[in-house]
Amino acid sequence: MPNASRKHLQIAAVDDHAIWVRGLSSTLPDFAVTATVAHYRSVPALLAEPSVFDLVILALLLGDSSTPAQNVARLNDSGNRVLVITSGARPDLVREATRTGVLGVVYKSEADAVIANAIWTAAQGGTVSGSTPTADTDLHEFEPELSPRERDVLALWASGETARGIAEVLELSVNTVNIYLRRVKSKYEAAGYAVHTKTDLRVAAHRTGIAPPPWWRPRAD
Repeated sequence: MPNASRKHLQIAAVDDHAIWVRGLSSTLPDFAVTATVAHYRSVPALLAEPSVFDLVILALLLGDSSTPAQNVARLNDSGNRVLVITSGARPDLVREATRTGVLGVVYKSEADAVIANAIWTAAQGGTVSGSTPTADTDLHEFEPELSPRERDVLALWASGETARGIAEVLELSVNTVNIYLRRVKSKYEAAGYAVHTKTDLRVAAHRTGIAPPPWWRPRAD
C-alpha cells in the first residue's frame, strides 16, 4: 500500500452516481492514497476538457447508452489508463470490459482497502490482480452462438418484456419475435440447457449473462 509521501493522484471517475464518487474521494485518504477525484457522467464530457489524469475509473452502464468497449477505446486512444469499478450487476458488460484494454475490473462490494490499492496500482500502470471475473460471470464459453438480433430479442425477453413488447421495441412482427425465440430456445437446448418453456429460457438467459442492451430503458407504461 502506498504511503502518504507518494505522488498526489489526479483521477477521473466516469459514473452516473455522484454520491458514490464523493464517497470514494473521501475514503481514499484513509488508505494513504492522496488524490483529487473529478466526476464526469460520460466519456465525451471527460475528453472535452484538457485535463490530464493518472487514472480514469469507469462505470459500465452510463446514462448516455454507450458501451464499455466504446468508452474504453476512446479513453485508451486518448492515452488514459482505465480501471473499471462496478457493482457487477451486468455480467455481460463485465465480460465485455475484460476483453478491452482495461487494467482491471474491481467490484464495488470489495473492501475499501482493496479498492484503494487497486486504484493506486492502476494509476502506476500496473495490472490489478484478482480482476478476472468469477465463475458466475465467466460463463460465455457455455453460451450458445447467437446472432446480434437473437441476442437483442433474448435480452429483452430476459428483462421481462412480452413478445408483443419486443416487437414494438425492435420494430418486428410478433410472429418474427416468436421465431427468434424458438431459434434461441433450440440453441440453448443444443448447448445443454433445460429450456422446456419460455420461462426456462429467461432463467437460462440470466445464467449466461444476457441482460437488456445498454440502450434499452423500461417504458413508462
